[in-house]
Amino acid sequence: MINWKVILNIAKTHLLTKIKQTAIAALGVTFGIGSYITLVCFMTGLNTMLDDLILNQTPHIHVYNEIEPSEKQPLDFYSNLENTFSVIHSIKPKLSQKKIHNALPIINYLNQNKNVRGAIPQIKATIFYIAGSIELGGNLTGIQPIEEAALFNLQDYVIEGSPTDLRNNENGILLGIGIAKKMSLEVGDRVQISTIKGDLFPLKIVGLYQSGISEIDNIQSFVNLKTTQKILGEAENYITDINIKLYNIEEALPLSKKIEKQFNLTAIDIKTANAQFETGTTIRNLITYAVSITLLIVAGFGIYNILNMLIYEKMNDIAILKATGFSGKDVQYIFMSQAMIIGFVGGILGLLIGYGLTSLISTIPFKTEALPTVETYPINMNPIFFLIGFLFAMISTFLAGYLPSIKAKKIDPVKIIRGQ
Repeated sequence: MINWKVILNIAKTHLLTKIKQTAIAALGVTFGIGSYITLVCFMTGLNTMLDDLILNQTPHIHVYNEIEPSEKQPLDFYSNLENTFSVIHSIKPKLSQKKIHNALPIINYLNQNKNVRGAIPQIKATIFYIAGSIELGGNLTGIQPIEEAALFNLQDYVIEGSPTDLRNNENGILLGIGIAKKMSLEVGDRVQISTIKGDLFPLKIVGLYQSGISEIDNIQSFVNLKTTQKILGEAENYITDINIKLYNIEEALPLSKKIEKQFNLTAIDIKTANAQFETGTTIRNLITYAVSITLLIVAGFGIYNILNMLIYEKMNDIAILKATGFSGKDVQYIFMSQAMIIGFVGGILGLLIGYGLTSLISTIPFKTEALPTVETYPINMNPIFFLIGFLFAMISTFLAGYLPSIKAKKIDPVKIIRGQ
């Protein structure tokens, strides 16, 4: 029967008598695990921030009425002209509207779907911004501010004012920061909106919007849904777009296909609309985990080398143990216990150091115009990372101790003593 109390006491004594080597071995584990925790928490936090920059503003499904050429052109209706050369002048395109017919009933129907977190209307229009002698082209989007904030985090991209200010001001506008800078405008000023028909509407700037993408910030602004309908001279049921947020993003593709078939509209799911972005995210995550795993493997080899050296330094101790009646199995358990103690202590210290470093990084100021709502470096302290780090510390030290302990088990004490 194995006397674990004696084995653990001997293991502890060996570790304390060679405190320098023990400390080096434990520090090897600590450094490896601490580096892994710091790297993976920082890199995944950075990747998540970059993903959120795009995905938080993007609906899981975007529904609109796409204007496209008719499948059948005028000549297709005249079979007798199939094999003739015809020249046609002044063909007018089919009169089509961006409006989604029966948009409000469709939105009500979608909101009853158990997979849909929310479906909200939008109106998109091409307009001109006018301030003094400056005139800029851009896009005006009519929204329901509170619902937009709840589903798509609009408030995270409003650097002055708030969605509530827009809702409470019928003639208010959230102006893109790029437009405001070009036209030297600020909150409280007025800007005139000109439609493509030439109608002018003065609006008060109640907030500034910054997405972090200059191409958007230089043209985009938001107003209330009803205000857009009034500017365009349209009825209250005039809707050009429907944005849908789901509980599970994986349901986006099948639901978009269903919407297209059921309502004869164009429905684009988020993965199709952001295919290139998805590829970039996958590559970044792959690099992050590849580097993290490599770091752990390198740390594992370092742990093995250190523990292997400890075995060779304790040859005399092994010989004495066997000479005093300890079996090869007992010797193996002693050295395995030492390895596991080193792994446990080094792993815990590594987790604490990793936590400390990531906490320190999360307090470092990070200011950039591209990310207005980010004030410090992003960190993702997922408990899974800490669990993986600790398990790796224990498993790697177990393996690193197991292989040399087999050698210790087979050592002949007579040869060791005679070799002296």
